[in-house]
Parts: sequence; structure tokens; C-alpha cells
Amino acid sequence: MLDGRTLGALWGLPFAGLLLSIALCPLLTPRLWHAHYGKVAAAWSLAFLLPFALGQGAGSAGHLVLHTLLSEYLPFIILLVALFATAGGIYVRGNLHGSPELNVALMAVGALLASVMGTTGASMLMIRPLIRANDHRRRCAHVFVFFIFIVSNAGGSLTPLGDPPLFLGFLQGVDFFWTLRHIFPETLFLIGALLAVFWLLDRWYCQREGGPRQDPTPDDAASFGIEGGINLLLLAAVVGLVLMSGLWKPGVNFLLAGIEVPLPSLLRDLGLLAVTWLSLRLTPSAVRESNQFGWGPMQEVAKLFAGIFLTMIPVLAMLKAGEQGAFAAVTRAVTGADGQPLPWAYFWFSGLLSSFLDNAPTYLVFFNLAGGDAQQLMGPLATTLAAVSAGSVFMGANSYIGNAPNFMVKAVVEERGIAMPSFFGYMAWSGAVLLPLFLLMTLIFFR
Repeated sequence: MLDGRTLGALWGLPFAGLLLSIALCPLLTPRLWHAHYGKVAAAWSLAFLLPFALGQGAGSAGHLVLHTLLSEYLPFIILLVALFATAGGIYVRGNLHGSPELNVALMAVGALLASVMGTTGASMLMIRPLIRANDHRRRCAHVFVFFIFIVSNAGGSLTPLGDPPLFLGFLQGVDFFWTLRHIFPETLFLIGALLAVFWLLDRWYCQREGGPRQDPTPDDAASFGIEGGINLLLLAAVVGLVLMSGLWKPGVNFLLAGIEVPLPSLLRDLGLLAVTWLSLRLTPSAVRESNQFGWGPMQEVAKLFAGIFLTMIPVLAMLKAGEQGAFAAVTRAVTGADGQPLPWAYFWFSGLLSSFLDNAPTYLVFFNLAGGDAQQLMGPLATTLAAVSAGSVFMGANSYIGNAPNFMVKAVVEERGIAMPSFFGYMAWSGAVLLPLFLLMTLIFFR
């Protein structure tokens, strides 16, 4: 592993450059970006890897890349592919009209599903019916912004199945139902407030639009129902495989290209690939055509997150170094004068970093900063663990790259011809809606 104590803050520049590219290039050079975003991500990855290889040797750089790919990126992307394929094979038949009340109901159902099948599974399952329900609206981008807030992030806070940070906590010894018992009030507050704000805003938009537009998917379609139901069983298999990899500890490891891979992780990933193959084979092509299913969104996520995973290596290493790293100020900021952790600081720092870094390793960094003892954190330091868990999950909604489903939802919606806010435009929404709610949550729950 990379020793963050030996790195200066300049090693974070490739990561910052990639973030700025994701934010600015779609605005400044949209055609160039959409044609070459994979090359841009690769260029920023090389901006980190080439100097690192020159300083530390090609062998060390190669080992670091292999470790990141085999231990972190491939498991991440294989799970996303399995969820994308299975959820994309479920077609909710029938036309729903996107009134404010119906939109609220669809988002509430998605939020409930998110803690059972994960934010990615719930997002990919619910986003297509929501798009069809609102395809008669003149302005509906706000619907999908709130969908990202509620379904792609906040809804996944109640179980380790909901969001990767909580699953990492589960692997560290946090009880399966601990988050349900300790973060339920915070989750209920946030989702309830977001649904209320959305209903008021959506009602206002509907009134401004005046008369309804002609619906491109009228009611003479087939009656309401679900097609591709075999994928519901495959989604259950995905959940089972993820749980298996966390609960089963045989102590057997394999060496792949010099990288140690535990047997449960290997079986999980092979099982997820098998689930993806079964979904593609067993789902009638007409179902995916009805869903307008395509691999474009998944390709965009895969390419950009490959660059994100590689360029954030030194950033996470410096954070993990704590007081001895370039970001020692973060460690000092979350600790009080008495040496005890400050829950409000853990909530904000874990959250703000999760807005731009992968929220799973960010959670792990702050979990260890708070002592790393699951029994202590579930007991005397329960408020601190709740703050880290809530910050890592909730604030993933602050930017498109805070959580993988955010980007996937954006890509799916844009593929349907609906203009979504730019990177900074989305952050204007999150800043106006989410940050005031997070401030209220700090005063109520994490003082």
C-alpha cells in the first residue's frame, strides 16, 4: 500500500484536474468531451502514474494499479454492471402521469427499495418509470435531481446493503441492523423534508406550465404490469452474493498477479458476472427495447470512475496518514480539545469528502480516525459512528461524482434527450436544497 506520509499535497493535482474536467468540459467543449471523455480520464491517470513510476519505479506503479483494479475498481464496476443489467431488464408496463403526488410516491418507493437492493439497484429500477411518467412535462430536470437526492443517496442509509460505506462498516464489525436503529430518525427527517420540498416545487412547476402537453406515451398502451420478472430473482441473487462475501470468512485467499484476493470476493464477482449473463440471456429483447436499454451510461461510468479510482489513490493515502500526512489539518479538525471526536465535524468532513471522493474508502478513513473499534463506536461513540455513516451516505448527493448512481441516473436521463443540470448547476441545486437541511440535522442530531 502507498505510504501517505511520504507524499506532498501536489500529488492530489491529477485528481483535482479530473474533477475540473468533469465539471467544465461538458460546458466548454461538449462535443469534444462526449467523444473523448475516456481519453481525458486516462490522461489524468497517467499524470499521476508516470511521475510516480519515475520516482518509485515501474514495478511499484504497476503493483499499485493492479491492486486498485483487482481489489477496488473491478469489484465496484462488476456490481454496478450486474445491477444495471438486471434492473434494465425489468419493464414496468403501463403509462403513469407524473403529477407531483405520483412523483412523490415513486420516489418514496425508490427510497424504501434502496436499503434493500442498494441505491444503484433502486435507481436503475425506478428511473425509467419515472422518466416515462414525466415525458409530457415541459420542465422536469428537477424531478431527476431530487430522485438522485432521495433514491440514489438518502434511501440507502438503513442497511449495509444500501450503500457501500455501510457495507464496509459491516465488514469492520458493525451490526447489520445498527444503522437502522441509530440513523432512522436522521433518514426519516431528510427524506421527509426532501419529499415535502419537492412536492411544493413540482406543484409550482406544474402550475406554471399551464395546460398539459400531449403525452408521447398515451394510455392506449397495455395495462399496468411488470415484464422481465425473472430479473427480480436475479436482483435477489445479487443481494445474496453481496451478503455472502461479507458474512462468510473461510480464510482462503488466492494470488492473482501478485494481489491477494479472498475466496468470498472472487466467488461474489464470478457470481455477479454469471447473474449479468443470465439476465442478458433470459430477458426477452422486447423488454429491453421497451426500456430503451443501452450500455452508454454504463460505459461512461466505467471510464470516468477508472480515472477517479486511480487519481484518488494518493489523496486517500494522505488522508489515511492522519497527523503525519499532508492533510493533517483534517485530523485535527475532527478532534476536540479533550481528545474526543466531535460528531458534527465527523459528519461534515466525512460528508464533504464523500461528495468528491469515493464515499466507501472515505467512510473507512474516518471510521479509523475515530478509533476503528466497532464495539466502542457502536457504544460510547455511537453518535460519532452515526455522524460518519450519515455524512458518507447523505452527502454523496452533493455532486454527480459523490456516488456512482448519481452519474448513472444523469447518463440514463440524458440518453432519453432530457437536459440535466451541468456539474456546477447540479451543485447549485444541492447547495440550495441539501446544505440547509444538513445544517438543521447538525443542530438536531450531531451537536
